[in-house]
This record gives sequence, structure tokens and C-alpha cells, in this order.
Amino acid sequence: MIQQRPDLIAAIRDRFAHVDTCPFQGPRIFFENAGGALTLKSVVDTSAKYAAIPDNQGRDNPAAHALVDTINTAKADLAVLMNASSGQFFAGESGTELLFRMIRTACVNAPKGARVLGSSIEHPASRSAARRWADIAGLTYVNVPHDDATGRVTAADYTRLMTPDVAVATILHASPVTGIGMDVAAISAAIRAVAPECLIIVDGIQHAAHGQMDLDAYDVDGYAISPYKMFSRHGFGIAWISDRLSALPHDMLINAPTTGWELGTRDTGAYATISDVVRYFDWLGGEVSTETDPRARINTAGRAIRSYETHLTDAMINGTGNLPGLREMAHVTILAGADNPAREGLVSIVVAGTPSAEVVTLLNNQGIRTHTRKADHYSGNVLDPLGLPDCIRISLCHYNTEQEVAQLLAALREIGRDG
Repeated sequence: MIQQRPDLIAAIRDRFAHVDTCPFQGPRIFFENAGGALTLKSVVDTSAKYAAIPDNQGRDNPAAHALVDTINTAKADLAVLMNASSGQFFAGESGTELLFRMIRTACVNAPKGARVLGSSIEHPASRSAARRWADIAGLTYVNVPHDDATGRVTAADYTRLMTPDVAVATILHASPVTGIGMDVAAISAAIRAVAPECLIIVDGIQHAAHGQMDLDAYDVDGYAISPYKMFSRHGFGIAWISDRLSALPHDMLINAPTTGWELGTRDTGAYATISDVVRYFDWLGGEVSTETDPRARINTAGRAIRSYETHLTDAMINGTGNLPGLREMAHVTILAGADNPAREGLVSIVVAGTPSAEVVTLLNNQGIRTHTRKADHYSGNVLDPLGLPDCIRISLCHYNTEQEVAQLLAALREIGRDG
């Protein structure tokens, strides 16, 4: 869809700030999207607009009423974007903070002696929260090992360790280290087949920018995203919780509404930028289809994004023009395999004979922004089993181009020759 339309690629890129230049470096290619996506220009404008408004929500004046309307509109937009026909959305400090809060609530309300199930592929946000609160609440944490070769965990992997006493389960939607996605709906179904009342919480932070989200189809109880990784900005996270999780005893003010989960006054401008993001998906869906229903347009946009990003990662792996791909470079190893259909806009590699940090510096000196992932508390769960101290993460998004991929391949080829 997108790859056949240079005019659309140009229109997409025109909607993002700093798409090809860094205000501190100058011209550059941005392959560091997993660390934080580019920001929509509309988000920049909206943030400035709301930052100047002195009024607060919950007062009886026109400004306060408008702010409340803005928040309600954003929550309705989120329901369309993520296909949530029930439950509630709320904002918090970050995606990580919201995962901790949802997992904490699920664990402290679980029966004593129950089990908490999670996977070794997960980001430490969910793994740390689940292990900490399982221990505090007197629960047993059970780890589902992921496949080191593919970077995936499957429904069958969860099923092997499922028991009826699993009260809380966590799922990673996509890995920020390898970019490999998990089948959330299938894993959720496998969990519910054995423990139907289990509270299931999903880390959707890495996945959100790379395709569709469908909460009704997942049959889960919590889902967290970080808007700065989905074309908005830093400073807040968004969570969705089911009616069942919403009603459980949780951190709240005394005598406040029992289903209220927000603590303190949230930034109305943050919510407003979410509506900007949803409008962008809606616009893109209109560009690649004739759909008139907003959810249908967003679905189509998600499919177009997935298709185009797969086109770009395929070009990166298999080559483009007369440039060899990563799989043909003897000095390059691709994490999670060259032929992995679960890949979502990200390729992590190691370069033989050259430390990853040095490769990142060499690329950065040529105006190509990538990132080193180290076997530390963030990525050791993926890198340690592979015997790797680090890797180079190359993460793209649907505003990147095949020409940018070609420049990356040319640079990596030269690094091999120099090595």
C-alpha cells in the first residue's frame, strides 16, 4: 500500500517533526524509534496550546468544562483506536508505572497461595512488578521460558505451565530488544482455557506504533502503552483496564469514586495529544482505503503500517538495489533469525569483531541513529542466553524509507570491510 506511493510517503513524513534532521546534530536518519518514535507536528502544537492554559478540570467555568470535554474526547478516541467496548482508560506517570500499578492491584487481590505467570521475554517493567508483588502477596511466580532462537513465547509455551490456580498472568506484546511480536489473543485464550478468572495484563508499549490494537479480541484485563513511542510525547502513560480489574480495591483517595484510578490532576494537553495521534491514524486509513467508519480506517492504517514496515525490514535483511542485505554480510548476525514473520519494524544485530557501541558510534558519525542494547537489567533476559554482551538495535517506523535503509546497508558493509 504505502510502498507503491511515494506521494503518500512524503505526506506521512511531512506530518512528523525532525523526520530527517536532529536539532543538535543536523541531517540524520532516525532508526531509534523503539527508544521513542518521532513526534507528530500536531502534537507539538497541541502541547504548546494546552501548556498555556491556567485553568484546571472540575471547576464551574467555560475553560474547565472545555478541558473535561477534551479528556472525555481523548478517552472516546482511545476506545476507537484500541477497540475497547468496555472498561476504562486513564493516564499515569509512564507505561512502566501503570504496569506496576495494574499488576500490584491484581496480585494483592489474588487468593493467598495462587500463582502468577509471566515470561522470560518480557520487559523488566512487567517482570519486575510481577515478581515483586507475587512475593509480597504470598503468591508463587512461574516463569515461561521464551525461545532464544526466535525471540518468541507462544500460547503452547504458556499452556505447558498453566494450572487452574493461576490468578495473574502477564504478556509482552512485542519485544523492544528484538522487535518480535507475540500472539496476545492466542496466549490469552490458552490462559483462560485453564484459569478463566485469571487477571491478564499486557505490556503493549513496543507494539503500539506498529499495527492494530484490538482489546475486545484479546480478552485481557489490562493493557499499557507509552505515548512517546506512539507519535505523542514524553511525560505520561496510558492504561486500559477491564471493568473487573477496575472494580477491585486499589490505590485511591478516601471516599473517592470506587472505580477512579487516576491519582492527582492529569495533564489535559497530554490527553489532547492522544486525539492528535488517533486523528493521524484515521487520516492514514483514509489515504489507503475508501472506508468511512473510523475504526475501519484505523484498522486499514494498521495493516498498511505493518505491510510497509515489513517491506522495509525485508529490504534491510535481504538487500535493496545492488546492496547486499544483512543476511549476506558475513560479519553480521541477526537476532531472532533472518526469516521471522513475527518481526515488527525492528532488527537487532551484532557485528563480528566490532563492539556494538563502536558500531553505533560509527553509524552516528554518518548521520544514522541507532542504539546499543546491553546485557543489563533491561535486556539481559534476551542477550544473556545468547551469550551476547550487547547488540545494535535498528528500529524503524512507517515514516522511514527504503533509501534510508540503503544508506544503512552501505555503511554496515563498509564497517565489515574496515574490520
